[in-house]
Amino acid sequence: MINKLFLFIFASILILFSINLSAKEGMYIPMLLQKINSSEMEAMGMKITAEDIYSINKSSIKDAIVQFGGGCTGEIISNQGLLLTNHHCGYRSIQKHSSINNDYLTDGFWANTFEDELPNSGLTATILQNMNDVTGIILAGVTTNMTEIERQNIIRINISKLTEGNADNKFIKLEVKAFYYGNQYILMTSKVFSDVRLVGAPPSNIGKFGGDTDNWMWPRHTGDFSVFRIYTDAFNNPAEYSKDNVAYKPAQSLSISLKGYNEGDFTFVFGYPGTTEEYLPAEGVALATETVNPFKISLRRQELDIMNSYMEKSAEIRIQYSAKYAGLANGWKKWIGESNGVKRLRTVERKTEEQKDFAIWANENEYKNLISSFKTTYKAFLPWEMAYNYFIEAGYYENMISFSNQFFKLAQLSTDKKTSEKDIADYVQNLKNAAESFYKDYNSDVEKELLMTTINAYASFPYSEVPLPETIETIKSKYQGDSKKYVENLFKKSIFRNKETLFSFLNNYKRANYKNLEKDILMKLTGSYFNNFINKIRPNLAQYQNKLDSLQRIYMKALIEKNADKYLSPDANSTLRVAYGNIANYSPHDGITYNYFTTLEGIMQKENPNIYDYVVEPKLKSLFKNKEYANYADADGTMHVCFLATNHTTGGNSGSPVMNANGELIGINFDRNWEGTMSDLNYDPEQCRNITLDIRYCLFIIDKFANAQRLIEEMNISR
Repeated sequence: MINKLFLFIFASILILFSINLSAKEGMYIPMLLQKINSSEMEAMGMKITAEDIYSINKSSIKDAIVQFGGGCTGEIISNQGLLLTNHHCGYRSIQKHSSINNDYLTDGFWANTFEDELPNSGLTATILQNMNDVTGIILAGVTTNMTEIERQNIIRINISKLTEGNADNKFIKLEVKAFYYGNQYILMTSKVFSDVRLVGAPPSNIGKFGGDTDNWMWPRHTGDFSVFRIYTDAFNNPAEYSKDNVAYKPAQSLSISLKGYNEGDFTFVFGYPGTTEEYLPAEGVALATETVNPFKISLRRQELDIMNSYMEKSAEIRIQYSAKYAGLANGWKKWIGESNGVKRLRTVERKTEEQKDFAIWANENEYKNLISSFKTTYKAFLPWEMAYNYFIEAGYYENMISFSNQFFKLAQLSTDKKTSEKDIADYVQNLKNAAESFYKDYNSDVEKELLMTTINAYASFPYSEVPLPETIETIKSKYQGDSKKYVENLFKKSIFRNKETLFSFLNNYKRANYKNLEKDILMKLTGSYFNNFINKIRPNLAQYQNKLDSLQRIYMKALIEKNADKYLSPDANSTLRVAYGNIANYSPHDGITYNYFTTLEGIMQKENPNIYDYVVEPKLKSLFKNKEYANYADADGTMHVCFLATNHTTGGNSGSPVMNANGELIGINFDRNWEGTMSDLNYDPEQCRNITLDIRYCLFIIDKFANAQRLIEEMNISR
């Protein structure tokens, strides 16, 4: 039964890919390009073949595409493992190497030799080797009358059986990913490189020019790039960091074109898009954009204001909190644009009408109760989904809560008689290492205000059927709701109040000291958050989430059947994808049309020496004044900085290569326009644009601004 079902679904998917294809929408599975997309891509102007992009029989462009860390993309641009990604993708690595004396965030960093390149513990570069459809294997034993939990248990066992033989090889990653909400499964085999070193980064007022003000916006002038290098052992195999490691020799690296582009030119993006949810029902979109987003937007606005008020007054605090601020602001602004875009497109109303049509079609088949089940389940799900978001935003992501949560394991180890003293000592050392990192970017005044703000948010949770953490109730009763008084008391008594008190505790730690952890006021707060979520929130959340997952999978299957003459692309799921489209301008409002590229002149127009995000480097101004562009200027004589295209992208595509019809690198994807941020839920070809750093501006900064010609000499550049 399952095999027949899979064959039907897979055949339907192939049909869908073959009909009514849109060049402006979709994130395509690379191994299917030859069968599904190549004809259209060639008709649009592509001059290479699908096998040039993805092949397991020869080297191909896929061998130069890297999943950078856990959430970005990068591309290899030399036969010595040189790698480009975004400045914001490399930001944490740059920050970790920065200090008051070596402020690489502000001043930039450029390694003069291989020996000067900086290692980054924990940073990985993952390169896909091949993809294989394993749907039949993963769904073996699954039947239609199973509960969602029973189904997931069998799938989990089947995945484990398929991948368990690789458990001892940490440099080869086997990962099975679900497509079409579990109607298809593909096995990804990848190499994981763990010695990735920082080679170069421009100053933040180039790499982050425009800051959070310009984030998600167009026109854009951000030189959003950083340079890393992959290192291996002497045999070109992945290896942990060693001074004896050598530069990686890739199967393929990208060629770079300096020839530019014109409006309408074919482009494609190759990368690791994170998550899209284009097939949610109206109720799901409404929950995300009308309830969840407004809460997160409001809380993050308060947190950002607190950080900013301190960062403006202190260079030290600015360095400490810059990465945290950027991380919070990124989501905050995206959610605003997403909710606005969904409202403008009337996505909820459109989906509601589509569901009425679906209900009529489904009235005589097995799907007749699907839409009503969605409505009932989402209504019951809402308060528990909001409880989850309150826990994540006001608890799990809160700096003090997140850090102190690591110490519960120390208490557990200390009370377990089977745990050796050495194991305890080793974990204490791990905590010391974590504490060094945490307190490097810690300011007690900032943390007090942030903690007080998140406690106030939690205390105002509006759904009475959901229980609050015990400590929140205590603050309401014992402190009469005065969170400021509670937080002041916490910062007087907790061992976490500063680095000195915590290290005094850790340096003298004995097994019996776990009792001090249990009594600590911050640990009690953290424990109440996590206990409330684990024991009271998560069971209810999981119950409704499992039901929704089952309904969504069935709905996806039904949509495939109902829309047999239309194209439905698989949602993004952090797997390697190809998106393609054209260079294009757009009109956000009546009477306004944005050009498809920006220039260095726009940076000078935006310059404001009184606003940090718009400070222009003196050397960059000199290069502009004297038009010292070398071979990097456009045919029009200007230095292009960024450009727009219609490629469908999302989070995870940051750092992805944007290539021309010849498969040459012409830019580095780094953002979407604000009017198009709803593309995760509803792609609009008129408004959705990916924003790309022009590779010529990137090389201009490396060559003429940083004088890092040794890097230019490594690259294969077509002039």
